[in-house]
Amino acid sequence: MKQTRRSLLQRVAAMAIGWTLANRPILAAQTIAKETPPDILVNNPSMVEADGRLRLDFGPEGVVLDGGLQPSMLCSASGALIVQAQLPEKSPPGGRMHYPFLLATVISRDGGRTWTRTPDNVLNLEGGITQLRDGTILALDTYVTPGAKEDEGSGQLYTSQDDWRAVQGPQDALFTLPGIDFYASSDDGGRPHNAERLHRRILELPNGDLLTTLYGTMKGDRTPSTYKATMMKSRVMLLRSKDRGRNWNLISTIAVNPSVGTEGFDEPVIARISRGVREGRLICFMRTGRQLHEAVSDDGGASWSAAHARVFAGLDTDRTELWVDMFRNVRGRTGRFLNEDNLDELKGSVVDPDLIEMRSGLLAAAFGIRVPQQLCWPHYQHPWNGNYVAFSHDQGATWSNVVRMTSGVPTTHYMAIEETPVNGELFVTYDIGFWGRPKRYICGRTVKVGMKAGAGGLRTGS
Repeated sequence: MKQTRRSLLQRVAAMAIGWTLANRPILAAQTIAKETPPDILVNNPSMVEADGRLRLDFGPEGVVLDGGLQPSMLCSASGALIVQAQLPEKSPPGGRMHYPFLLATVISRDGGRTWTRTPDNVLNLEGGITQLRDGTILALDTYVTPGAKEDEGSGQLYTSQDDWRAVQGPQDALFTLPGIDFYASSDDGGRPHNAERLHRRILELPNGDLLTTLYGTMKGDRTPSTYKATMMKSRVMLLRSKDRGRNWNLISTIAVNPSVGTEGFDEPVIARISRGVREGRLICFMRTGRQLHEAVSDDGGASWSAAHARVFAGLDTDRTELWVDMFRNVRGRTGRFLNEDNLDELKGSVVDPDLIEMRSGLLAAAFGIRVPQQLCWPHYQHPWNGNYVAFSHDQGATWSNVVRMTSGVPTTHYMAIEETPVNGELFVTYDIGFWGRPKRYICGRTVKVGMKAGAGGLRTGS
């Protein structure tokens, strides 16, 4: 039946009232924070979608790193939690290409109750950190810069044999990347960016080979992003190492499509299914500047399904009718009002997904939703605006449990998740605050994930 604009607005108003009631404690804390930011903003997780099979118990929220934004993390086999984030201070000038803000790394060896800052180094853990089966911790700096020859890249590898108490490196890492173009794009601030970016996870395969993901540009990738003409839309690629990270070879392009999103494909994360009929399947989640996209491979990464949008719990970033009335009197960065005539700035976006297979076989994904896509910082009040964790019982086919960790609060929407040595226990990190805000910090808390009595086990069939 045809829906009139009046009936649509009535439905939206009713939904907004429901959101306000459901999130009253969270929105009340957010309102206080807008006027006089407290030292600690209490966040109350709430279920967005649930199938009745999982029981989630949330530990207390604590500060991991004061001043930090956008965490990367590893939980070692001993339970050591290694978290890195950016600080407000600028990085020292000179040297190899590095992030413009200073990076700090902290470690907890008591389950997140206390944290110790490690000596500063230039390693940017956004490139990935993992612990191999023999106990070695291996990390890659995120930047791959032009190598000595065409189609070669230069990276940096760090290792630790004692649970990150002592770190060796950097050691040179060589990347063989036929067709790569290091010089096609600026970064999202318009600065020169003669590099490709490693991102998120390093997987150790049963035979000892390593896989990781890279995003950037190949020769011919010349489609500008929608909000920065000098930044080209990127693609996501899969790399393999047969010698514990010293040499990497391009295996395949996971996704490329210049018509997708505002940024193409970037900020990827991969996970590998270890059991069931989908054993060996690789799943890759990717940012696009709009909806999160997903591709899978069942042949070790040689080929990939066409990337498609993955929308969790109906949280569709194109559903502008659900928030247009909240923002229609707000001007965007272009000076235009955020309304039905300015959907490019009004739409939301999903950023920086994380993804792991837990030891039970359950998949856990973390992601942030921005509403609207860039005006979400001065205007962060919409309840969708926040950080999320989702769970899949069926190896990624469906995601029937989704929890909102923060709602309507200032955040950059970046997260990191790890399973601790306690079976079914996640440690989840996210930030409160953003650039230029006087109070900002990384939060962390445990989430214990259990099956409710009578709910049955995980589905591992097709």
